[in-house]
Amino acid sequence: MPHRLPALSALKAFHFFAETGSATRAGAAMNVSHAAVSQQLRNLEAHLGVRLIDRAGRTLTLTPEGRQLAEALAAGFGRIAEAVEALTGADADRPLHVSTTPSFAANWLMPRLAGFRMAHPEIDIMIDPTPAMNDPVPGGIDVALRYGDGGWPGLTSEPLLTSPIWIVAAPELIGDLVPERPQDLLAFPWLQELGTTEATEWFAQHGVTGRRAKGVVHVPGNLMLDGARNGQGIVVTTRVSVEEDVRAGRLRLLFEERRHGGYHIVTAPGVPRRPLADFLRWLRREAGL
Repeated sequence: MPHRLPALSALKAFHFFAETGSATRAGAAMNVSHAAVSQQLRNLEAHLGVRLIDRAGRTLTLTPEGRQLAEALAAGFGRIAEAVEALTGADADRPLHVSTTPSFAANWLMPRLAGFRMAHPEIDIMIDPTPAMNDPVPGGIDVALRYGDGGWPGLTSEPLLTSPIWIVAAPELIGDLVPERPQDLLAFPWLQELGTTEATEWFAQHGVTGRRAKGVVHVPGNLMLDGARNGQGIVVTTRVSVEEDVRAGRLRLLFEERRHGGYHIVTAPGVPRRPLADFLRWLRREAGL
């Protein structure tokens, strides 16, 4: 089968063209002329017998077949880069890039991180607290600690810890009310993590639509929980973020959802570079895996 593959130079030229959207920029990235790139692209189409680039308009665009090949090449070259980095250690000095939500970072990861730093003082770490679901990629985010059910396409995931969804509020806000249904909470203010719609989605899941809560304030995750403790609103969060507050009586548990939901370790497929491998082992130990 290998003899049926196109020339690597042609595949590389097409990969850079797909990445940059321009034969000129692709040539600059490869240190060749744009004419050489254009010739490689035509050679590739001739070899495959498939039109990869639509040249009808003023700008060159990929055909559906071109997009399919571009995705395969991006994944393939990414895996090659990962393997080379793992084998040579060329990427070992890059800071370990961890993406997770602000609330999980503040309430689970950061209180434990000193232990990892003591064990691995040579590893620099960059924590990116964001509600956005950013995917790990070679040379970028190394690992995402993500809430969900696992199985994200194109990524490797493993359960880290179970943490149901909890709807909580401070006793001074909710009083003695024992809500029986979500509608009972519409008369109260709510706090919602910036960049999410968790409160709205929770109401919608229970058929409460078209009616708004008394007021929703959007704040960063750590400020959301501070506000909840101070009685400023009801919040939708995860058990791991507020378990100690509920145990201490600072917050009351009103509803519990997704009892088997939890956080996952999410990485790009392939061999992890050494700092990431060390961090993953530490995460599993901290979670008791």
